[in-house]
Amino acid sequence: MPTFLLLLPDFALIVLGAVLRRHLDLSDAFWSGLERLVYFVLFPALLFGALLRTHIDWGEAWPLFACGLLTMVSGFLLGWTSQPFARLSPMAFASRLQCAYRFNTYVGIAVAGKVHGAAGIAAMGALAGAMVPFANIMAVGMMARHGQGRLVQELLRNPLVLATMAGLAGNLAGLTLPVPAHQFLQRLADASIALGLLAVGAALRWGRVEGHWAGSVWLVVVKLILLPLTALGLAQVLGLEGLWRQIAVLFAALPSASSAYILAMRMGGDGPGVAWLISATTIVAAATLTFWVGWLAA
Repeated sequence: MPTFLLLLPDFALIVLGAVLRRHLDLSDAFWSGLERLVYFVLFPALLFGALLRTHIDWGEAWPLFACGLLTMVSGFLLGWTSQPFARLSPMAFASRLQCAYRFNTYVGIAVAGKVHGAAGIAAMGALAGAMVPFANIMAVGMMARHGQGRLVQELLRNPLVLATMAGLAGNLAGLTLPVPAHQFLQRLADASIALGLLAVGAALRWGRVEGHWAGSVWLVVVKLILLPLTALGLAQVLGLEGLWRQIAVLFAALPSASSAYILAMRMGGDGPGVAWLISATTIVAAATLTFWVGWLAA
């Protein structure tokens, strides 16, 4: 099957979410509730179940985590180079810089599952869960010098981090769930990807933003083109092959996370600018992710 057709259903769900948000008579509270349901219940169930039942070669998994972390640091540094021509206040620039390295877990799990099945979901889930704390540390650290207490609390309550830790611990302990419990988790997992992608589409935002356009375009280029190339080089240096190499590159190629907007708004940052970047990377990723999936499979 051509790569575009392979990913078309997932991006069609994103488009559908955007259309439903604008044309169906559903309140903002509905979409906010849907996103919370996916974030706090459905996706954690998907990650926990996938990590619990998939064999993980830890000798190969640790280099994957190193590759993911170095890729995000590279995104931070490459994004930082746009500061001289972005023409933004320090807080606005710090808000937007998140979009150069933060990643949309919903899209990542959907693509990894479509390409590699349960093994792909487990690998992407483990990588994304391990990188969430580092992404939050970098983002909060840039926007507030005194955010450490709040940051620790957010990490300890983050459902994706908790689900990843629980799934990895259960995997290491050889835990096996009873059939009814496994089926219960599977039902939740089945609903997570479709509803998660609808929520991504519903969160897309456009509008006039401040600053020079070149700064925003550069952050999109960094996230969708330069980071996958960086991950490809790092994977070779770290000796990643097969599934691990492909997951490392796909992780780097993901669009920016919607949580970047939430954090920017909570901390008094540039919400409209971050929303624009999330929307732009999500739409452009329909083409760039298609390219990377096809290229890696060739």
